[in-house]
Amino acid sequence: MSEAEAPDETTTWPELAIGLYDRLTGRNAEITYEFEDMEVDVPSKTGDDADYAHWRVDGTLTITTRENE
Repeated sequence: MSEAEAPDETTTWPELAIGLYDRLTGRNAEITYEFEDMEVDVPSKTGDDADYAHWRVDGTLTITTRENE
């Protein structure tokens, strides 16, 4: 891949998710994530004064992409 074709540096989780989805859409790709006792504190907003929701994930998340006909 040439420098001109190289993707920009990803700095946030949403950018990573969008970039991954964009690359896989139309390629009949499947991504499977498996979580075991994963705990995440999800902020209500950006900044130091954010409240947090505590999420616990235990299971499998499968994301499938395909091209619309």
